[in-house]
Amino acid sequence: MDISVDKLLSQLGDLSIKEVLQLLALQFPGKATFSTSFSMEDQVIAHDILLNNIPISIFSLDTGRLFPETYSVWSATNEKYSTHIKAYYPNHQLLETFVAARGPNSFYESVDNRKECCFIRKVEPLKRALHGNAVWVTGLRAEHSPDRKDLPMLEWDESNQILKYHPLLHWSTEDVRRYIDDYNIPYNPLHDKGFVSIGCAPCTRAIKPGEDFRAGRWWWEDQNKKECGLHVHTEQSLKSVVQ
Repeated sequence: MDISVDKLLSQLGDLSIKEVLQLLALQFPGKATFSTSFSMEDQVIAHDILLNNIPISIFSLDTGRLFPETYSVWSATNEKYSTHIKAYYPNHQLLETFVAARGPNSFYESVDNRKECCFIRKVEPLKRALHGNAVWVTGLRAEHSPDRKDLPMLEWDESNQILKYHPLLHWSTEDVRRYIDDYNIPYNPLHDKGFVSIGCAPCTRAIKPGEDFRAGRWWWEDQNKKECGLHVHTEQSLKSVVQ
């Protein structure tokens, strides 16, 4: 069955997030997956999937450099929802070669080193996690980056050859926090300490009042666009997605 992005968009209409997730799981049985970093956004989505038993698999990228608080909320999520969120790890040969040649903290030394580290610890494992899937559910929000303000909620990711759905794209931070509080969802306590976008511990800091949302990631880099390569935004394709 061929389903194009624009056809799927027309089906979404006024459906709730839960209903859209159920629709995608139905349209692509066994081929819909959700990537979580255990951010507040991701916890909201995981709650909807797990509480409603929606058949969408959930995975996380364990880079080996995550905050202890991230592992704590991971464990709390598994316990609350009686689940076992799957972890994908860096290829040990790539990582060992990189660290041996550049050192464990070489990402501070150059943008190229940082991007190579991100590729090994995040991008390559992500490609393995997405392999064989047709739908990738993400926790992206437009508020987190200027590059995301014009994103459609549903898009074709040419780089990964997969359909991407961003259910919380237009939610505000207040919307997310309210949902977390209303449903008593486990969340990373670093969010209460000024951490907005939480990644690897050496590459993440709290932001100061008035700073951009992305200021806490790779803060030593003097760049307007700071991404790790997980989400490469290209022009939306209306090509057919084959189940």
